[in-house]
This record gives sequence, structure tokens and C-alpha cells, in this order.
Amino acid sequence: MAIRLHSSSGSGTTCVPNAFIDYYMPSSNGEFVKIYLYLLRCLEHGDRDLSVSALADLFNNTEKDICRALKYWEKQGLLVLEAGPDRTITGICMKTPSVPASVPAAVPEAESSTPAPSPASARSSGRKNLSRERLEELQQQENIQQLLFIVEQYLGRTLGSTHINTILYIYDELHFSSELIEYLVEYCVSRGSKSIRYIETVALAWHEEHITTVEQAQEITSQYNKYVFSVLKSFGIKGRNPVASELAYIKKWTSEYGFTIEIITQACEKTMLQIHQPSFEYADKILSSWKKQGVKHPSDIQKLDESYQQSRKPAAPKASDTRNKFNNFDQRTYDFKDLERRLLNIQ
Repeated sequence: MAIRLHSSSGSGTTCVPNAFIDYYMPSSNGEFVKIYLYLLRCLEHGDRDLSVSALADLFNNTEKDICRALKYWEKQGLLVLEAGPDRTITGICMKTPSVPASVPAAVPEAESSTPAPSPASARSSGRKNLSRERLEELQQQENIQQLLFIVEQYLGRTLGSTHINTILYIYDELHFSSELIEYLVEYCVSRGSKSIRYIETVALAWHEEHITTVEQAQEITSQYNKYVFSVLKSFGIKGRNPVASELAYIKKWTSEYGFTIEIITQACEKTMLQIHQPSFEYADKILSSWKKQGVKHPSDIQKLDESYQQSRKPAAPKASDTRNKFNNFDQRTYDFKDLERRLLNIQ
């Protein structure tokens, strides 16, 4: 049965909304994302044939997979399914994505192997915007024009006003040099993210760390990636980058606790020995305990282990009365010869 596809907004736009990219796409199934993007594409052709079976053939999925994807997006509030009397899908009304209520105003952290910014540094929504006059003035400078061109090459797209404003904000307000911005964009793209929000988040984190040169940025990213790699290796995690919550733990252990990589990996290894599976929460409990006990060197951990093992040794048994319930009474002495003599006299 053919499905009528239409939009509630009537705008006729076919571009992908930023809210979808920022808040829905990262955590959604890749196959579901492809179907949603295809539906957006179909909106610009009102006469395009569309059906569950056609979608199944196009994406090499089963019809149940297609229905599951459509119901997923309906649950997310991005579309409304219209059904006929027999409950078959007859229409899909596309809704304009909005920022989920559960998402805070701060810029969301991307799940990539880079230092997770502190809450203060991530509040980009409250940053000072450059005036139109200042933006126009900067864009007339030859070095800025060259910088924006280089950024376009890294991102693989023509920069929109949001991209340009953000790059110029980093340049003019955070005082990043053109070389540092170029390295910033290169680094973020190498981590798998071309999101301008993510680029700004990393820039704010670097600004908080007082990074002003490419050399400083290379040093901190190299050091941090070393920590991340060591933690994942100790946990036996392969084939993926750590998520934001895991990065937050690593930043806590390195920045707040000031632990070395040797101490952190020991906590990860103890976690695997105790519960036989990777757990950042369990490792955090170990490291929090070590922090309270003043651990600063791996030798301190050895001393704590020895002290713990000593406390578990059973106490030596106390000296006790050797008498038992059979002889726990005053013993009597007998003269057996006298007893024998008395016995013979009686007889």
C-alpha cells in the first residue's frame, strides 16, 4: 500500500535539522538514521512512490525492520504514523526536531577520545557573540579568509554562518592563533567529529587549560590519549572510543586526583580481578579510597595491600584448659595394693 508522506511545518525544506544531528543521530541505530534521512529526502518529491515494502527492498531490510524504525522515530517525536482501518501505515507526518527536555543547555560532549571539558568551560550557550561589524571586519582580513578556507577543507563542506561565527569567536574572544585553530579542527576531525559544537567545546576546554600554542595542544592531547589508551587496554576494551561518562572518570582521576598512569591502571587491573569485567564506577571507588588514604606512588598501594592482608590473618588461638568434659573434675588417687589387700581380707 502506498504511503502519503507530508510535513506539518509546510516549509518544504530538505536540509537535515541541526537538532536532529546534535541530539538524536549520535545515540540512534545507524539503520534507523538512514531511513529517517531518506524520508527527509523524499519530502522534496511529492510524487515519489513510498511503501514499507519499497523501503525494505531499498535498504535490504525486512518490512518488520522498517516498521520498527518508523515506530522508533515516532516514539522520539520526529514523526507521526497514520494508519488505515487495517492498521497498515498510510501516512507519515514529519515533525520538526526540537531539543529534548532531558538535554541541558550546555553544549553536549561528543563521545571521542579528547579531554572532557569541565561544566564551566562547556557553557558555550552563554558566550558573548561577536557584533556584525566585528564579524565583517575579521572576514575581510586575508589571514582569516585563508583560515576559513582551510577549515572548509577539513570539514568537507561550505561553512555556514554558525560555523564562521564560532571559528571567529575562538579567534577573537579565546585568542587562538590561526595555527592553533587549524590544529584544533584537524584534531577534532581525526577523532571522528566534524561537529562545530564539538570543536567549540574542545576549544573551551583548551582555553581553560591555558593552551595558547600548537605545541601545548599537541602535548596535552598526546598525554591524555595515552591515559585513555592505557585505561581501555587495562579493561580489555577494544574497537571503540570511550563515551562521555567514561572520559569524565578519566579526567577526574588525572586532573582532580592527580594520579599517574601507573596508579590508574592498577585500579583498573584490580577491578578486573575483583568483578571480572570492566567498570569505571568500580575503579572510581578504588581510586577514591586511595585518594583518601594519601596514595601518591605505586609503592603506597603495595603497603596498603600488605596492611590489608595482615589484618585478615586469623588471630593466634588462646591457651585454654586442656581438661575436657570427661576429666573436668578433681582427679582422685588410689592405692591399688591396699585395695587388693582389703578385697582378699573380705573374702
